[in-house]
Amino acid sequence: MHITDIIQGSSPTFSFEFFPPKTPEAADILYQTIRDLESYMPHFVSVTYGAGGSTRDLTHDLVERIQHTTKLDPIPHLTCVCHNEQEIEEILLRYAKAAIGNILALGGDRPVGIAYDRSRDSFQHAIDLVRFIRRFNESGAHPDRRGFGVGIAGFPEGHPATPNRLLEMDYFKAKVDAGADYIVTQLFFDNRDFLDFRERCALANIHIPIIAGIMPITSIGGLKRMAELAAGARFPAKLLRALERCQSAPKMVRRVGIQHALEQCDDLLHNDVAGIHFYTLNRSDATRLIFDSLGIPRHRSAQASSV
Repeated sequence: MHITDIIQGSSPTFSFEFFPPKTPEAADILYQTIRDLESYMPHFVSVTYGAGGSTRDLTHDLVERIQHTTKLDPIPHLTCVCHNEQEIEEILLRYAKAAIGNILALGGDRPVGIAYDRSRDSFQHAIDLVRFIRRFNESGAHPDRRGFGVGIAGFPEGHPATPNRLLEMDYFKAKVDAGADYIVTQLFFDNRDFLDFRERCALANIHIPIIAGIMPITSIGGLKRMAELAAGARFPAKLLRALERCQSAPKMVRRVGIQHALEQCDDLLHNDVAGIHFYTLNRSDATRLIFDSLGIPRHRSAQASSV
């Protein structure tokens, strides 16, 4: 389903993110998570792509399995790093053949531990990938005459590669104008950052839907990993103080983290957010607790998954 069919009207969308499992044990956990969350019938689910395309085939396989064995709409990530135009075209053709409706076009993380020359990549920035997907759409190779819906990443706290916030917004506006249909933000823990980002987008005449990325903190170790993944995420002092008080009690840390995410979601909904995207880390319990506490109606009936 094309993203313009998914994001309709004034009601917010709800979506989940998964990453491809690398072991049989991890696969079991993920597929149980998908079964648990399918009954909530999110508007879509996204599937990540490893640094430099390191989980390329795993991503493709998971996307197609979700597409063919569940009632969920999968949106694969696609990155610039370590790819040439022929490879990207082959991936797009594969997804088009599988009737995947949307792509999330990202710059991507540099691969770790191997020699890498970025200058050899066909796509230096996400804007180049957005343009390429748009040209692919014009070829008519996708079964939907509109081609793929194209999503891009937004950075409420600022893009780590562009500390000049005015210049950053110029770059972001150009990426949107290249053909983006929607935005999914990096995770954040202070809603003021998101609301300010949304307002600056409006000032820049960016009016496509902006979906807020939320990741509940469930452990102190997870907190530290988030700080690395988000390239320097800001953690409000109030949240850090609450976590510090209970850091020796894992269950309390989890409770504090989930409560903070719940309060974020409730505030975002009161501020007419276009959608909330839950970074699940392939586990369903925290997301289900938040979803149930918000009292969100399930937007359509689910059928049993065969994942």
